[in-house]
Amino acid sequence: MNKTHPTPYPELNIVLRDLVSSIQSALGSNFTGAYLQGSFAVGDFDECSDVDFIVAIEDDLSDDQVQALQVMHERIFCLDIAWAQHLEGSYFPKNILRDYTHSGSLVWYLDHGSRSLIRSEHCNTILVRWVVRENGVTLAGPAPVTLVDPIPVEALRRDILATIVNWGREILDDSEHFNNRFYQGFIVLSYCRMLHDLRRGCPGSKLAGAEWAKANLDPSWSGLIDRTWATRPDPATSVHTRPDPADFQATLAFVRYVIRESLEYAAEINLPQP
Repeated sequence: MNKTHPTPYPELNIVLRDLVSSIQSALGSNFTGAYLQGSFAVGDFDECSDVDFIVAIEDDLSDDQVQALQVMHERIFCLDIAWAQHLEGSYFPKNILRDYTHSGSLVWYLDHGSRSLIRSEHCNTILVRWVVRENGVTLAGPAPVTLVDPIPVEALRRDILATIVNWGREILDDSEHFNNRFYQGFIVLSYCRMLHDLRRGCPGSKLAGAEWAKANLDPSWSGLIDRTWATRPDPATSVHTRPDPADFQATLAFVRYVIRESLEYAAEINLPQP
């Protein structure tokens, strides 16, 4: 792969070239680089994958730049190419991107399936920085390793553990919010991946996490994990579709199970608990 053909999908490459050239035009000298992260960086991507990206910028976006990008993202979303509706990413000022201790602050963010930017901390995590630094696919600009400082493994594990526990509490406290077919599958696959990442000390893919979970966790979870792959296509529809009630209850039980497993592992390696 290269900057001209960063993925094996020609239509996606067309969208990415349009996206990056349009961002460069809108930002001018404020543009530093654009990179794929997520599944297209760590591997195991397929036709159902989100297209996760980050854009490094010199300074925070001005009001005029935000407006220009809003117009651009609306146009890109309306392209007659399905990949254009599956972009998700954030705009990081270089000083924020470089230092993992800035995780959690708000940056401009394009949600999956959205056509406009909002302020969000969604991508501003230690894990995203690790993936960008170690595996980021360069669309334009310098090598990503030059933009992100090294991240200690313990800091990465703390970040993963906090997400497992805190998001898990949110899911369990307001389960009805997540009671749709998209979230049911997304939660199971995410918790497989996060537990796998926690144990090995580096980020991987949902597929790798699912296969590891089936091979290493209680075998009773294997059927649930296998069925979640059917939730991946067409998230715009599945988010409005009720899941199988038994699978949803099993998903909540799986969240509790992974939280327990994660806290036990954290205690074994003397990792501070959130």
